[in-house]
Amino acid sequence: MRVGVNKFILGFFPTPLHELKNFSAMYPDYRVFIKRDDHTGLATGGNKTRKLEYLIGDALAKGADTVITGGAQQSNHCRQTAAACNMAGLKCHLLLGGDSPGEHTGNLLLSTIFGATIHYTGAQRKGEDMDLLAKQLKEKGYKPYIIPYGGSNITGAMGYLEAAGELKTQLDREGLDIDYIFFASSSGGMQAGLMLGKAICGLGATLMPIRIDKQETAGQSLENIIRNLVNEGIRNLDIKDTTSLDQLPMIRGYEEAGYGVVTHQEKEAIGILARTEGILLDPVYTGRAFYGMMHHMQKGFLRTGTNVLFWHTGGIPANFNYAEKLIDP
Repeated sequence: MRVGVNKFILGFFPTPLHELKNFSAMYPDYRVFIKRDDHTGLATGGNKTRKLEYLIGDALAKGADTVITGGAQQSNHCRQTAAACNMAGLKCHLLLGGDSPGEHTGNLLLSTIFGATIHYTGAQRKGEDMDLLAKQLKEKGYKPYIIPYGGSNITGAMGYLEAAGELKTQLDREGLDIDYIFFASSSGGMQAGLMLGKAICGLGATLMPIRIDKQETAGQSLENIIRNLVNEGIRNLDIKDTTSLDQLPMIRGYEEAGYGVVTHQEKEAIGILARTEGILLDPVYTGRAFYGMMHHMQKGFLRTGTNVLFWHTGGIPANFNYAEKLIDP
C-alpha cells in the first residue's frame, strides 16, 4: 500500500517479521512475533523513518531549505530527523528540552554528529518554541518547515498507514493471523496511522497501544491528538466504513513513573528479550511497551492460544545514556 506522492525514500522496507521462539517458550499459551522497525536503516533505525519519508518529501515539495523539530534530549525522532535532513540536503534545527549537558551520549551524541543546530529549551521538551524559531529563520531569509513533536501530524501518520498494509502483505504471504499488536504510543502519529491502515487494508488484529508519556502535548491529551488525526485521515482518504475507527484503544497504567524514567519494568523487559533472543529494546519506549505485553500475557489478559505481535519501534542509542540505570551495581 503506497499513499501520497511527496515521498522521499529514507529506509529499507519491508522490515523483518519473525517469531520470538525462545521468548514464546516462556509463555506457552501464546506465539509471539516481532516486527522489526528497529531495522529501518536510517541512523540506526526506528519507526520515525516511516513518518519522515512523507514529512521530508512534503518539505521538499514546498520548497523548504530548513527543517525544525523538537523533543527530549534523547529523542529518537530528532536523531532520525537530523540524519534525514542530511540525506535530503536540508538544514536541521532541533529544539531539545533541558540545558546543555556536560557530556553528549546516546541520541544527543548522534544528533550532534549529524550536524544539527541544537537549541536547548529548558522545561519545554516538545518543541513549544518551534513557531518562534521559524519566524526568526524566515527573517534571515531561510525557508523553514516545521515537523511537529514526534512527526505526528497527518502527513507523518501516512507512514504507518502504509506500514499496516506492509504487515498485512507479510502475514498473508506466511499464512499467519495476528490477534494482538502491542506497540509504544507516545506522540500519536504511529497509532493514528495504524488505525487508518487497519481499516483500509482489513488487518484484523486488535491494536494494543501502551501509553508511554502521561504529559499532554500543547494542552491536548494523547487521545484527543489521535482522534483528531484519525478524523482528518477519514476525511482526506474518504474512508466510508469507519466502524473499526469508532473506538480509540489506549492501555494506561505503565507510564505513571513519568516519561524517560527507568523502572524495574523497563529493565526487566530489556534484559529478558536481550537474553532470550539477542534483541535490544530501549529504556524509554519499547522497554515500557514490551513489559506491558509481558504483563498482559502473565496475567492472562489475552485470549489463550493466540498470536501476539510486538512492533519494535527502535530507540537503541538511548541505552547508552541510561547505562547506570540498566546495570546492577
